[in-house]
Amino acid sequence: MKTMTCKQMGGPCDTPFHGNKADEVIQAQDKHLKEMGAQGDHTHQSALKSMQDRWKRPLSGMGWYMKTKKAFAALPED
Repeated sequence: MKTMTCKQMGGPCDTPFHGNKADEVIQAQDKHLKEMGAQGDHTHQSALKSMQDRWKRPLSGMGWYMKTKKAFAALPED
């Protein structure tokens, strides 16, 4: 199991997400951004909008995805 924070994936905070695969922590951060944004947290709303905008441009979205997967792979096991 490895841990990445919201900030390590481009978010605004240090909330940790744990998973055995990069996709698990990416999905956890996505859920976190949506939940915090729904609660009115402006920094998370901004990060959520950036994430959504990134996927409107597939090349930049895939660049972020591959960079995040590579960063996850480089992390030590917890």
